[in-house]
Amino acid sequence: MKKLILLLFCIANFCFAQKEYTHEVYFDTDKYIVPLTEENRLLLFIESLNDVTIGKVSIYGFTDDRGSDNYNLTLSQNRALAIKEVFSGYDISEDLITNVDGKGEVLLKVVKEKDLHKIRGLNRKVEIIVSSKKAEEKPKEEIKEGKPSNNIQKTIDDIVKGSVEVGDKIRLDKLYFKTGYSVITKASKPVLLEIAKIMLEHDNIYFSIQGHVCCTKMSRDAVDKKTKKRNLSLARAKFIYNYLAKRGVSKRRMKYVGLRRKFPLGGEPEKDRRVEILITYVGKNIVKRD
Repeated sequence: MKKLILLLFCIANFCFAQKEYTHEVYFDTDKYIVPLTEENRLLLFIESLNDVTIGKVSIYGFTDDRGSDNYNLTLSQNRALAIKEVFSGYDISEDLITNVDGKGEVLLKVVKEKDLHKIRGLNRKVEIIVSSKKAEEKPKEEIKEGKPSNNIQKTIDDIVKGSVEVGDKIRLDKLYFKTGYSVITKASKPVLLEIAKIMLEHDNIYFSIQGHVCCTKMSRDAVDKKTKKRNLSLARAKFIYNYLAKRGVSKRRMKYVGLRRKFPLGGEPEKDRRVEILITYVGKNIVKRD
């Protein structure tokens, strides 16, 4: 009896520690391009994962029973790769995608002739299994990829102290973006408000706002889920630019640029969903008197 209770306790702990989220994408005959309606369904599924700490993603491609074995294996693999491309384009780290396999054809069960077309349609698919990270699982060690923006990392406090100079890069710590979007998280709003106040008070500082993304190939930008454009790093920089402008920071002092994933920090993906400020000019700090 004690062993049974212990077993049930372990199973319950595992269930609470890890969950699986599944989705299927269906394809047209002999095609591996994701149909628009299926892409929209897939994006809704990806969006539903925003609050999930993803442990791994498995993607399996299938075909119907027609075609040779080699043809079906190639087609199913291409379908799986097409889904991986969508995932990585929407700010999901490729390191989390552990399986991308084409399984070939799904054998037809004995069905009535009138159901044959429907069954084949359901077999032209990709199955996606997303597993959440176990609660006890520790983050991976930081990947030694890319370099810090500067040997000595400056912060927004250095602007307050007057210790910045042209060429310094300032990382805006604790300013994070929603996965796949150019809007900041709710917890980041007070941080951005404080940055705006500091930049208003130090109007001798001119700067460029540099947007970054995580999880894409080095030469590519990520897709903005809202606009469906592959310009997420630029959109993030522009979001900060527009916010500061609305708060009264002169547009003449600011520029914005998207740097895609050219400068990954390594470590947790959210740290690459970031913006940095590059100091481009430092004028004399005129003390304002009442």
